[in-house]
This record gives sequence, C-alpha cells and structure tokens, in this order.
Amino acid sequence: MSTALAQYLDEGAGASGIRSAVELAVERGELAPGQALPSVRELAREVGVSPATVAAAFGQLRQRGIVVTRPRSGTRVSRRPPLVTRPEAALPDGTIDLASGNPDPALLPDLGPFLAGVSGEPVLYGAQGVDPSLRERADVMFRAEGVSTPGVAVTSGALDGLERVLGAWLRPGDRVLVEDPGYTGTLDLVRAMGLVPVGVDVDERGPLPDALAAGLLQGPRAVVVTPRAHNPTGAALSPARAADLAPLIAAHPGVLLVEDDHAGPVAGVELCTLTRSARRWALVRSLSKSLGPDLRVALVAGDEATLGRLEGRQRLGPGWVSHVLQRTAAALLGDVNVTAQLERARAVYTDRRGGLRDALAERGIAARARSGLNVWVPVAEEEPVVRGLLGSGWAVRGGEPYRLASPPAVRVTISTLRPETANRLAIDLAALLRPRRRRTNPT
Repeated sequence: MSTALAQYLDEGAGASGIRSAVELAVERGELAPGQALPSVRELAREVGVSPATVAAAFGQLRQRGIVVTRPRSGTRVSRRPPLVTRPEAALPDGTIDLASGNPDPALLPDLGPFLAGVSGEPVLYGAQGVDPSLRERADVMFRAEGVSTPGVAVTSGALDGLERVLGAWLRPGDRVLVEDPGYTGTLDLVRAMGLVPVGVDVDERGPLPDALAAGLLQGPRAVVVTPRAHNPTGAALSPARAADLAPLIAAHPGVLLVEDDHAGPVAGVELCTLTRSARRWALVRSLSKSLGPDLRVALVAGDEATLGRLEGRQRLGPGWVSHVLQRTAAALLGDVNVTAQLERARAVYTDRRGGLRDALAERGIAARARSGLNVWVPVAEEEPVVRGLLGSGWAVRGGEPYRLASPPAVRVTISTLRPETANRLAIDLAALLRPRRRRTNPT
C-alpha cells in the first residue's frame, strides 16, 4: 500500500475513511500535487474492501476537488487541491518572471488620487449593494458592447463572481462545460464546489462548435466561456465563431451561460458575446487586469433571475463590496486620462504579444496569441522546458494545471516582455526544443 496512505487507513475502512485518509495525506504534504494514487482494484485489495467502496471514495474526492481522474493517467492528486494554501517557491535571483500572469504595473493607473477624491459619505446596512455611480458607468459600458442587462451586480473579483453565479443555480455533482485548456482558477473552483468539469476543445477563435455540441449532449447545467483574452491560450471569439455557437446555446435554454471577460478593455480585441442566445446567463468583467488587481472589483451583467439570486446570496455573506472601492472604480472608468491609459495598455500588450509570437515563428515555433496577456506554446513535454528555461533565467508556467485532455504546452505571460527580451527568450526556447546533435567521430 502507498506509504502515505497506509498510516491513515485501517483494514476494511469504508468510503468515508478512505476519503479522509487521502485528504489528510494531501494536507500534510505526504501526497504531493500531481502524485498518482493506487488504482481502484489495487487499493481495494490492499484495504480489504470492494472496488465499489474505493470507487465511491474516489468519487467523493473528485467532488471535493482533491483528486482528478483522466483517461490513461488514472487518479491523481489535484495540482491545486482546495486544502491548505502553500506559497509557491521563490524564484532565483535575476529570474525574469513570465509565469505569474500579472499585468504590467507601469500600465496601471495610480489609484491614490482617485481614492483621495472619493466621497466619504457613510453607507449603512440596508443600502443598495451597487453604488449608483458605478451602476451608471457599467450600464453605459455594457450597452455600448451589445450586452443587454436589467441590472448590474458587483463582486470582489472575477472568481468571486463566477462562484456566486454558479452557486446560484448549480449543486454538487452537476456537470459544467469548461474550455480545455482553460484557466486554472476556474478549474480549481469548479472542483472545489463539487461540480464536474467537462472539457471543450478550443482554438484561437474560442470553443469548437462540434466540441461544444458534444458537451451539451452530456447534460451539463452550465457552460463557462472566455470571450477574449483566454487564459492560457489567448483565444478570442470571432463574429463567425460566435454565430456558429449561438444556436447551440439557444437550443439548451436550461443551461446557464457564464462569460468570463476578465481582461475587458485591455484584451486587444473587441467583445463578441453569446449572452443574447441564453435564457440564463451572466457576463463577469473583472477590473483587475485593466485598473489593478488590488481594486478587487468585478462587474456582473446577467438576466434578472441570476442577478437576483447572486445578490441574495451575497447579502447572506459579505453583504456588498465596499462602496469606497466601487466609487473609486466609477471615478476611474469615467476619467478621460484613464481611458487613454487603457488604450495605451491595450496597444502595448498587443505589441508585446505579437513580438513574442513573431520571434518564435522566425525559429519555426508555433504559438497561440490572439489576445490577452499570455502566449501558449505547444511542446512535447512541459517539465523539461520549464526547468530548462528556469536554468536560463526565465520563469514560465507548465500547462498541465490548465489542461484536462488537451496536449502539453507552456504558458508565457507577456505583460512585461519587451521586444528585445522576447527575442532572447525565443532563442533559448528554440535551443531547448531543438537541441544541437552531438557530432560523432567517424570510426
């Protein structure tokens, strides 16, 4: 039996006992993220229980987000199980961080003057959850983009909005269609909520119609789509792709559609939305990438029932997002200088994204980089590439946490990557992907 599990398991343990043993081993670090568990039959034989008991325990662990099961890979500990949070290892001195996914701080507006100018009028219990000034800004912005909504909710970031929207309609065990590859935060959240992620293949223009149609036949309760700046691949819905997907969404009115527009105005392409095709829907727009992660404000447009459920559950928890933050966000969105700065950020990110894509293409390396802050580079094996680049002073992120069944790749965040630096990265990456063959002396 696995040493990490043996000390926690009694012979004949039931499903709950096996589940608790695995959770404890993961929490104590004795089962590492990504580590394989014994097969159902192997563990059943060693513990002295039926395979059905072990299968039930593994099912409980999947619902709790502790393990994942993939074809041909068996059951493994989730790369980011929702237990004890452990900080990531510090990067070596001098390493260029292209892994964290942060925006460029130099392209974010200074919040200080706006915070100083915010009204200090007290907000008491029973007041409206959404500040009128921010509601007005959001309404104008969404209408200009063709998003028709009866109202707007405000949450503490995109994932907070996604969790509240999914929680408004779904229950543990429900299936959720997610992009594959897709954002790790979304995958982790879905698993932590006890939901079952079902992958939908994507290309540079979003979910593939055939893949979405096949996924919808599996009876999901929700589908999560990133309309632009897809993390990690940079995919963005095109008008043609949106036209292909809209009838599929419309044919399943019981399925909740959630769009995660996390980059908003700095994504690099215009918004194409599927929301007009859905009866139950929400579009979550974080302001973190454009105005700053510490602002902790996301705008949620949606149908009346979804917004009502979201706000009702929100009142049972934090109540509302601070009106100081909301008023600050409204002031930023209404400032002409900030608008110009966002346009500049959009242009800079587009240049940096294109610069790396072109530098890689010159060396015969394919990459996906249509929008957003990331470039997705397919590779045969992720770990050797991540380790090799780190040895050359580059930190990039391996693609496994973003993937369900899609092929290996690495993600490079380009937000601070200047053209001359991109060229050096492309040279180092090409050397790893196509190392020189050693010459052999003739015999």
